[in-house]
Amino acid sequence: MGKRLTQIATRTGDAGTTGLGDNTRVSKNSLRVHAMGDVDELNSHIGVLLCEDMADDVRAVLVEIQHQLFNLGGELSIPGFELLKPEAVLALDDALATYNDQLPRLQEFILPAGTRAASQAHVCRTVARRAERAVVALGNEEALKDTPRQYLNRLSDLMFVLARVLNRMNGGDDVYWKSERLAQQGTE
Repeated sequence: MGKRLTQIATRTGDAGTTGLGDNTRVSKNSLRVHAMGDVDELNSHIGVLLCEDMADDVRAVLVEIQHQLFNLGGELSIPGFELLKPEAVLALDDALATYNDQLPRLQEFILPAGTRAASQAHVCRTVARRAERAVVALGNEEALKDTPRQYLNRLSDLMFVLARVLNRMNGGDDVYWKSERLAQQGTE
């Protein structure tokens, strides 16, 4: 891994470039920097979610995800380097299976709403999708391993499921979309 930061205000980015972990400099508007920023934003939103009350097992999953997202950010900051391992994707698959088994099957679309914790999980889901799009865009221009894209894809799915789990804490439920079209079909 590259150098650890010893000071924050270096002024080396004043000209619109930033340093990568391999000591190269790129535009702050590069696809790589966009992907790194989206992953960082996602990690920060998960930090906000962790301020909410939740079951210890859900908290442990989210804390592990934060560590893996830091690995992903590190991998993105060093072209050609691998920090995020395929086992991290498998861990998300396991969590998806565990939490999906606790939920009733969806019959309708749900809104990104409910409790504050569930709503924040939905924000995390949407930021994960944006980060995934940024990684895909970067992968279209530069060689990337599959794991970062797969991890973000699976993570957005898990955040949707965890939002449903968090809405059910203390007896809550999903907030269902009231589709006019579906309501009319039900009366015909």
